[in-house]
Amino acid sequence: MKTAIITDSNSGISQKKAEEMGIFLLPMPVIIDGEIRFEGIDLDDEEFYAGLAAGKDISTSQPSPGDVMDLWDRLLEAGYDEIVHIPMSSGLSNSCETALGLANDYEGKVAVVDNHRISITLKASVIEAKQMADSGMSAKEIKQDLEARAYDSSIYIAVDTLTYLKKGGRVTPAGAALGTVLNIKPVLTIQGGKLDAFAKIRGMKKCRIRMVDAIVDDYKTRFNGADLSRVRVDAAGAGLTPEEIAEWKSLISQAFPGVDVQYDPLSLSVSAHIGPGAYGIGISIVKS
Repeated sequence: MKTAIITDSNSGISQKKAEEMGIFLLPMPVIIDGEIRFEGIDLDDEEFYAGLAAGKDISTSQPSPGDVMDLWDRLLEAGYDEIVHIPMSSGLSNSCETALGLANDYEGKVAVVDNHRISITLKASVIEAKQMADSGMSAKEIKQDLEARAYDSSIYIAVDTLTYLKKGGRVTPAGAALGTVLNIKPVLTIQGGKLDAFAKIRGMKKCRIRMVDAIVDDYKTRFNGADLSRVRVDAAGAGLTPEEIAEWKSLISQAFPGVDVQYDPLSLSVSAHIGPGAYGIGISIVKS
């Protein structure tokens, strides 16, 4: 049984990394001044963040049904027997629901997984899916496994500027103005696929510390201090410098000695909603 693993670029996985991993990647559409671009295909980080800084009108969309089915068809025609498709959480986008509907026409050959994740925790699921496929598990078995463990993860994101949350209607113009004056940074959390407010903290340094403390608390309480061999703790960020990335990884590593902390950039479609300078941290409990 030859099984293909697909995810989208909201996993933080680049096209190059996807090739190295032996998985397939759907690029997320990013709309800049009315023109549809595709992350990692004809839109890179430099142009995207320059567009944000220039005040261009930037929005996002889900992959079109045609693009999804074209990829599935190509893989099945290339000799794959089954496909495991792992989009971003259904709680954050309609792309999962769309894919589930499309899969009904593929006679059981496509298993769409809704494991309520995004970014670095979604990447952890993709890595596990590939390992399970390589071990001979069927697409149906991989879907059941990932969905059964969907909530064994947690993410926190600290937003540096309120501009983009205001644009998306998550904060009022007055709240954004006051927060900017007081240097208040909102910390958001994703627990079970939904994006919620977690805390409001003055200054990004304190935000980073608070997020690490929150992940440590989740590890000890929600995940019962699972064996560190089953723990993935990873860093993320939006438009961070190499120095900022190194400092962020170091802070996390100090809290989780023995865990190999990796860094992945937040996808451009995520960054469009939270702006540059954001920091993220995620924990996933993987199979033993």
